[in-house]
Amino acid sequence: MNKDLTTGKTSAVLFKFCLPLFGSIIFQQLYNIADSFVAGKFIGENALAAVGNSYEITLIFIAFAFGCNIGCSVIAAQLFGSKRYGEMKTAVYTTLIAGGVLCAVLVVLGACFCTDLLHIIHTPENVLADSKLYLDIYILGLPFVFYYNIATGIFSALGDSKTPFFFLTCSSLSNIGIDIVFVTVFKMGVAGVAWATFICQGVSCILALIFVFRRFNKIKTEEKPKIFSSRLLLKITVIAVPSILQQSFVSVGNIIIQGIINSFGSAVMAGYSASIKLNNLVITSLGTIGNGISNFTAQNLGAGKTARIKEGWRAGVGLVWLISIPFSISYFFAGKYMVNIFLNNPSGTAMQVGVEILRILAPFYMLIAAKLATDGVLRGLGKMNRFMAATFTDLLLRVILAFVLSKHLGATGIWLAWPIGWSAATIISLIFYKTLRFERAKDNKN
Repeated sequence: MNKDLTTGKTSAVLFKFCLPLFGSIIFQQLYNIADSFVAGKFIGENALAAVGNSYEITLIFIAFAFGCNIGCSVIAAQLFGSKRYGEMKTAVYTTLIAGGVLCAVLVVLGACFCTDLLHIIHTPENVLADSKLYLDIYILGLPFVFYYNIATGIFSALGDSKTPFFFLTCSSLSNIGIDIVFVTVFKMGVAGVAWATFICQGVSCILALIFVFRRFNKIKTEEKPKIFSSRLLLKITVIAVPSILQQSFVSVGNIIIQGIINSFGSAVMAGYSASIKLNNLVITSLGTIGNGISNFTAQNLGAGKTARIKEGWRAGVGLVWLISIPFSISYFFAGKYMVNIFLNNPSGTAMQVGVEILRILAPFYMLIAAKLATDGVLRGLGKMNRFMAATFTDLLLRVILAFVLSKHLGATGIWLAWPIGWSAATIISLIFYKTLRFERAKDNKN
């Protein structure tokens, strides 16, 4: 069901829209968590290290898919908010075409260079083969990742956050079951983990696209929409490219950090892999709420209701704080039990590293939550330069400090770099928001 986010009580509208998004990302993260859970519990510590090691590289590909998602979503939401339904459909068709071309290029590049990336980040020999195997299968499923992300961006632009939630709930739960069957019954090892994700993402993608086109058929336009628009592609690109660069550079930064972590051995890698999955569950969940705030902002910008954007920011910060507090408490005080979910007969080092990471990061979740909510407003308004500046500050500080602090404090120095980067980036984002000037979206015609 399409939802106009420009009317109704701001906090109620935003909460009803964002909470299903939060539920969706929880289930989407179950893909990665299930992979690590099955690898660690049913295969072994080295398999967990391999899946975690590969995950950092998959985030580069996800960055491009996410860029297509947010670029299409923000522009489509602005057009939906201003009732320009024909242009909105053209923007979606344009994204589907451009996204397909981009995906094809990435599949070729991934097939050619992923092994080199694994060597660049100093992947230990005892996990190299499994890391490569996981990546090879993942790359085959990239079209599913791309088009599913675009489809969910379209639903969000239409104010519908419930449909993607239903898809992901069924798909993620199925993924867990297939993971276990492939690994325990068919003894497929890491390949079973990867193929389970491939199958479930494929089914989700196909169903999501079917529902998108069925929804579009119900939206009437005066004239038949164009299939492609270079003007709209440019507008989408203006939003998408900074998001892609932001996510890509963050991923590259994480890969660099992964390389530092790998130098400490597979036990540290396994502990990091377990805890970073838990950390990413929080950050990605809060980031998804930020995406919801972007759609809310974009619709209201298109409708010229700037006062609601400010109200939305306040409500959004309250929402992400409400979500982050339980994570902070549980990770800080029950980190051992959380990490143990992924490890079967863990080494003392792996457990110690996992718990230490969670205890360092958990107290700062409310801080990064405020940044991600603020980033949502900046992105929805198209203020991508400000959005990127804050994000790159975080990334550069984390990478540089990871190098420096690890020389003196060992692996602990790497984890300490996170809250320092988060703190600086949050301050910058808040300054950018407080100095904003709100303007109505330009009413460009075809």
